[in-house]
Amino acid sequence: MRFEELLDQVGSFGAFQLWNVALLALPRVLLPMHFLLPVFLAAVPAHRCALPGAPANFSHQDAWLEAHLPQEPDGTLSSCLYFTHSQALPNTTFWGVGQSPGQLEGEPSTAPCPQGWDYDRSEFSSTIATEAPPCLSLQWDLVCEQKGLNKATSTFFFAGVLVGAVAFGYLSDRFGRRRLLLVAYVSSLVLGLASAASVSYVMFVITRTLTGTALAGFTIIVMPLEMEWLDVGHRTVAGVLSGTFWTVGVMLLALVGYLIRDWRWLLLAVTLPCAPGILSLWWVPESARWLLTQGRVEEAHRYLLRCARLNGRPIGEDGLTQEALDKVATRERVVRRPSYLDLFRTPRLRHISLCCMVMWFGVNFSYYGLSLNVSGLGLNVYQTQLLFGAVELPSKLLVYLFVHHAGRRLTQAGALLGTALALGISLLVTSGMGPWSTALAVTGKGFSEAAFTTAYLFTSELYPTVLRQTGMGLTSLVGRLGGSLAPLAALLDGVWLSLPKLTYAGIALLAACTALLLPETRQAQLPETIQDVERSAPSSLQKEEIPMKQVQD
Repeated sequence: MRFEELLDQVGSFGAFQLWNVALLALPRVLLPMHFLLPVFLAAVPAHRCALPGAPANFSHQDAWLEAHLPQEPDGTLSSCLYFTHSQALPNTTFWGVGQSPGQLEGEPSTAPCPQGWDYDRSEFSSTIATEAPPCLSLQWDLVCEQKGLNKATSTFFFAGVLVGAVAFGYLSDRFGRRRLLLVAYVSSLVLGLASAASVSYVMFVITRTLTGTALAGFTIIVMPLEMEWLDVGHRTVAGVLSGTFWTVGVMLLALVGYLIRDWRWLLLAVTLPCAPGILSLWWVPESARWLLTQGRVEEAHRYLLRCARLNGRPIGEDGLTQEALDKVATRERVVRRPSYLDLFRTPRLRHISLCCMVMWFGVNFSYYGLSLNVSGLGLNVYQTQLLFGAVELPSKLLVYLFVHHAGRRLTQAGALLGTALALGISLLVTSGMGPWSTALAVTGKGFSEAAFTTAYLFTSELYPTVLRQTGMGLTSLVGRLGGSLAPLAALLDGVWLSLPKLTYAGIALLAACTALLLPETRQAQLPETIQDVERSAPSSLQKEEIPMKQVQD
């Protein structure tokens, strides 16, 4: 007997499953608000050296500023240097830091800003880049020579998500989905509050990195916890619906960022919703599939009876017989605890794991490369964020249609290919073709979101129940590695202006080709054991020796 037969008795899609999806919506909304928070949190407004007597208006250049600040080759005033002696002529040109003194006769001497910076507060009242340190040792003012530290905050955050994906993936397979979701909620709340109260850059980086570790629990627990209560026919609907909550979070971030311009209060606003999330766990059910793999038959029985009651399928205490549950539990029980090595012990799982790792790296790398770059589109940061969020809604609808008719594999590969093409074509667009540049950026964002939505659904269906969280943890780990490298790849524009987009497009194309190597899961039952996965392997893989007894009965 399979678990699907038990699910048919209690209702495979009804009020119980919809209530479960609703309870797990909050983590989906909170994730993009944290992951894309650097768009506002680490924004760098216009700035210049703080000089006595400088005018407060940033909207235009006047003669006083031109006499005290050198000009860049494009005619704008330098943000990082000042003249050591004010110039009599207001049109003195600055030829660049790399040009040595004396290279031009009479060239005025310049120096870095000695007393910090003045910032344009018209768009942001405060960001981590504009945070003035109370003393030099606490090191904020993340501009000019320190701008690399500003970019590094996103890299450290995603490095924390990477570590958390490993930890939560393994621990949730060992101790349960619901218990680890509570750990994720509580730690995200505590560490988010600590980040907002940071008194130094080092404290902020540490607490923000640990927050990423905690939030990783949401990324790999929520989707499987929903999928394991659903039948084959409704997994796509629930997956797309769950992904829509991510889009709500993206758009909500634009609104919250517009209303709250101070980075500390903004961080509090996206962290405090974890408190009601903790309370909601009282009603979130544990996965009955997982409970049966652990031999906890009585607990699984209670949840199945609750599912039947809410779905209008009242059955007596004897409706789900102990004998039937024992058969399912015996079939699914694991002899020893799952480990990441189990993902590579057998040929079919090894093939799936390696392909998913490449696919997830490409999905994350291209998605965050596009999402965190909201400049140069002719819109302000709030409009761009809202537009990037709005385009995700039609992407979700298209994902629903394509995964249902074309299958998961072709949808995944097609979305990644679309992302690569949008990025590649944008390299041919000149600076004077602003609307085309905006259209291509939005199109690429839509395709990358479609790839992200499909990846969660596709991966959760590829791994068996006994290793689903472990597999999601591994792929999420590699994916977050891609996410952590995406902000740093933007710095490649110093080598060649088009190199960042070329890199994002190339990785997306590689991931698209790799996705075609994965097996199709449309209309397939969720595998429950490693043996289920290996039975579906092509004959070339089945010829290899499969050490199944090391993992299960």
